[in-house]
Amino acid sequence: MTVVPEDISTICRKRMEPFDCEGFVNGRGPRDPILMVVGEAPGETEIHNGIPFSGRAGKVLDEFFRYVGVDREDIYFTSTVRSRPFKRVDKVRKDGRVERKWVNRAPNRKEQLAHAAILDYEMAHVHPKQIVTLGNIGLQRLAGREYSISSVHGTPIRTKVKCLKDYDRREWGETEEEYTLFPTFHPASIFYNRSLEKDIYRDLDQLRQILMDKGVF
Repeated sequence: MTVVPEDISTICRKRMEPFDCEGFVNGRGPRDPILMVVGEAPGETEIHNGIPFSGRAGKVLDEFFRYVGVDREDIYFTSTVRSRPFKRVDKVRKDGRVERKWVNRAPNRKEQLAHAAILDYEMAHVHPKQIVTLGNIGLQRLAGREYSISSVHGTPIRTKVKCLKDYDRREWGETEEEYTLFPTFHPASIFYNRSLEKDIYRDLDQLRQILMDKGVF
């Protein structure tokens, strides 16, 4: 299920129109999950089937959480933006022809701001045992740009999180409430740097211990 009212989603869709983004994927999961996972943005697979984290990185993420002992149906999946940011890449083939592709890219700050109302609503209305952020984008959207995933991965962060001052004013403020975030690397990171997999599994051991301490297992 998604918890975000349609009027908020409609506002954010409208705010995303000026940007190079396509599609729209709702967050999905129970209102009281074990984990709430905050990623970057949907990719090409997700905007076609409407299922968060269903592409190549999502399959890796499923393996990670099976290792922790949490099933997909016990996770609420969301992201900093709900549309797929893309960029044009022209590749010259051996025969001299130019092959044009539209590839995924990370959402920029303006795009995150345009969709901020959705994640703000989820932070207030989804009640997980633990929030997990993936990569720098998820971490910095909530905790601020002073954090770097390479420095704080695997370490819980207790903090107020970034949010809109109100739905009509597109500028950043912060929540009154504090949240505990557990940052780890985005699963796609191992496609480019396989050595990160060891760090991720150490993070996952720490996450499992946190959930055990909270009485989840």
